[in-house]
Amino acid sequence: MKQILNFAEIKGKLLKMEQDQGKFKRYTITSALPYANGPIHIGHLAGVYVPADIYVRYLRLNEKDVVFIGGSDEHGVPITIKAQNEGVSPQEIVDRYHSIIKKSFKEFGISFDVYSRTSNRIHHETAADFFKTLYEKGEFVEQSSEHYYDEEKNQFLADRYITGTCPHCGNEKAYGDQCENCGTTLNATDLINPKSALSGNAPVLKETRHWYLPLDKYEDWLKEWILEGHKEWKPNVYGQCKSWIDQGLQPRAVTRDLDWGVKVPVEGADGKVLYVWFDAPIGYISATREWAHENGKDWEPYWKDESSKMVHFIGKDNIVFHCIIFPSMLKHEGSYILPENVPANEFLNLENDKISTSRNWAVWLHEYLEEFPGKQDVLRYVLCANAPETKDNDFTWKDFQARNNNELLAVFGNFVNRTLVLTQKYFDGKVPEVTGLTDLDKALIEELKTYPGSIGKSLENYRFREALNELMNLARLGNKYLTETEPWKLFKTDVERVKTILNLSLQICANLALYSEAFLPFTSEKLYGMLNIDRLLWKDGGGNLIEAGHELNKPGFLFEKIEDAAIEAQIEKLLATKKDNEANAAIEVNSQKENIVFDDFVKMDIRTGTILEAEKVPKTKKLLKIKVDTGIDQRIVVSGIAEFYKPEEIIGQKVSILVNLASRKLKGIESQGMILMAENTKGELCFVQPSADFHNGSEIK
Repeated sequence: MKQILNFAEIKGKLLKMEQDQGKFKRYTITSALPYANGPIHIGHLAGVYVPADIYVRYLRLNEKDVVFIGGSDEHGVPITIKAQNEGVSPQEIVDRYHSIIKKSFKEFGISFDVYSRTSNRIHHETAADFFKTLYEKGEFVEQSSEHYYDEEKNQFLADRYITGTCPHCGNEKAYGDQCENCGTTLNATDLINPKSALSGNAPVLKETRHWYLPLDKYEDWLKEWILEGHKEWKPNVYGQCKSWIDQGLQPRAVTRDLDWGVKVPVEGADGKVLYVWFDAPIGYISATREWAHENGKDWEPYWKDESSKMVHFIGKDNIVFHCIIFPSMLKHEGSYILPENVPANEFLNLENDKISTSRNWAVWLHEYLEEFPGKQDVLRYVLCANAPETKDNDFTWKDFQARNNNELLAVFGNFVNRTLVLTQKYFDGKVPEVTGLTDLDKALIEELKTYPGSIGKSLENYRFREALNELMNLARLGNKYLTETEPWKLFKTDVERVKTILNLSLQICANLALYSEAFLPFTSEKLYGMLNIDRLLWKDGGGNLIEAGHELNKPGFLFEKIEDAAIEAQIEKLLATKKDNEANAAIEVNSQKENIVFDDFVKMDIRTGTILEAEKVPKTKKLLKIKVDTGIDQRIVVSGIAEFYKPEEIIGQKVSILVNLASRKLKGIESQGMILMAENTKGELCFVQPSADFHNGSEIK
């Protein structure tokens, strides 16, 4: 019965896909708006922009009416922090990085129809109007609540201006909106020991008034729309949505106290702007309006007509915003369509370490384009072949080199070069005619017919790695055919047979030029030039694409070998970055914190204790649940040390414990204190313990 159900489910998905193809007249494709506070790196490309561009190019090859939308998100708090650190205005920061990002995308071949920015006037107008529509419909909940306030700087703190310890994984450098270590979305009040990023002081809670989107009211609709209506979404996307909904949704503020952003367009909202998560996705709409105005089109059908298909390409950190919050905004505004799919990717790591902009642990696109000129498609290929589609994946420079040399050069480039060189040598660069077909030839022709469908089906299901592998399988098929037929051995004895072999090989080359346009646009353009043929459409694929007698251009090389020296230079560059990070960490560890007075110290009640029991906290990487005999009592402490100590190893361990720290719930466990640990420059932890066997409860003074 299970097999029958699985088959029925697969059949249903295929039927839906076919129906969708006929249903949609136009396509609205969005890609996440990158923060304009730094350049683009390979994590952004692999997670969002390469798959989005492949999909859009495929749609265009199928003559679909499509608008591909991109732009810079210029209102995020990271931008104001960077501006403050550099002593310049936020506008100077966004102007600088918007230019770098836009230029890099263009040189890399990301084929946006429009690349806009949220500081544009049209965006401010669009976002403000969207807010007013929801406001006038009574969709927002207006309420006063306490938010963190920096008394020294005399201002309310945006979430990114607050740092502290993550209650879920113990990361001591979590932000007030998200822990970048475990990925958990947070409220600033969730943080343990919060501090202001402006002054370094502990902030105070102060009352302020904001407007909230009542996500709790939309739960039933979201359950039906996502959990029942979109079971075809990728498992990682569907699973994260289900987890959020199952936990119960809460109202979410759509405004904040800040002076950089879209002003809240209602009375009594002085000093408030739209929260960036509310403002940024509306940037897709304002960018479409900008594109339509510049091209004499009507923008509304792309956003308001049911015959339009909208797809959001994002990374996994944006799933909740694009699957739950933005659709709720669109639905309750009342005139917009909703996304058909949100094929979010997971994260790409670099050399077995998380990509980090703050640690400069990244491969920056603008630097790659300078250091590897003319090799855009090599990076596009590697990022697609190694894409983190369902789980986090890793980019290494050695793999980059191997995929270029062993796949692009040795398979794709080798087949094309051999075919064109042999045609030039034996037939003066003119396509020979087919003079007869063997069973091997007929099998090749039949297999060639399957590629438009197999590659297309994978792309329509957002399986880009699978689609790229099919493209390479076609090149492998061509290589295998040449190896088996050996036309260079037959020319003197059977020139008619060689004509057929090279004709069919050239048909494969033309098909490769067609399909590779979606994945490797620069390679496709080169190959079209060598074949001396016009650009083809997807419907042309699978058959004869070049007529006998057609004159080819001189053959060239599609790819070149990447030498060890180029790769070693990149690895050395990363090693230098790692050394700098370790040196900076050492400085940070060795730097003395601000002076305190004696009265501050004596408030802390630190005692010796012994660990009695320990166990891992389920569904966490770092947390241990520990029972400690403090000499006063036996109490539970949750500590983020699981990466360094196994539970069974620390039973009987002598510790120093802060016993008068206010209790806090971590993963549903009441933590009553904090075990003191020392941390070295590598981030490794060890216990701080008495040198003598003092009895539990001895005071540390």
